[in-house]
Amino acid sequence: MKINILEHKLVPKHEIMSESEIDDELADCDFKIENLPKIKPEDPVVKQINAQKGDILRITRESETAGNFVTYRKVES
Repeated sequence: MKINILEHKLVPKHEIMSESEIDDELADCDFKIENLPKIKPEDPVVKQINAQKGDILRITRESETAGNFVTYRKVES
């Protein structure tokens, strides 16, 4: 029996961002894309969503106190 890690209640939503989404959402930020926190290609969620090295992921966590909290990670070893 295989478990779908994306359906586990403790795993936040991970999405691969398109170039236009990256431009729209991160254009006003005061940092370079290269300085985003990293996530390894070997991460089980990265493998499950077929993210490739260099992809930017949008990770959305639900919080009782903060509502939805969005972070970004760059797939890199």
